[in-house]
Amino acid sequence: MAGPGPATPQPTAITLHRKSRVLEVAFADGLSFRLPCEFLRVYSPSAEVRGHGPGQEVLQTGKQEVEILQVEPVGNYAVQLHFSDGHNTGIYSWPLLYEYGVRQDAMWREYLERMAAAGASREARPGRT
Repeated sequence: MAGPGPATPQPTAITLHRKSRVLEVAFADGLSFRLPCEFLRVYSPSAEVRGHGPGQEVLQTGKQEVEILQVEPVGNYAVQLHFSDGHNTGIYSWPLLYEYGVRQDAMWREYLERMAAAGASREARPGRT
């Protein structure tokens, strides 16, 4: 097992684009990522989504229209995102946001494959969040 790699660059700007429902995160190494609210919601690092161990992940459905209402700093190492469906327990650390930016395309494909396999929809059903 490899030891810890180089430190994750620090964010230089975090901008919430409400109309396009995108959280833009720019890092000190010059990379910038546009992370859709839906992507961040379905990959929330919370126990509610990830479960308490491998294989316990909970597939998040009906989150296509979810919005981020608030971006709250957590110390100097993370942000807590408050979503329009009431979810607010995920803490998004700088290394996590950076990893999500780098791996976004592959992670999104995996999510869509899991949704298709489950016969689930990204669209919210009336009366459900």
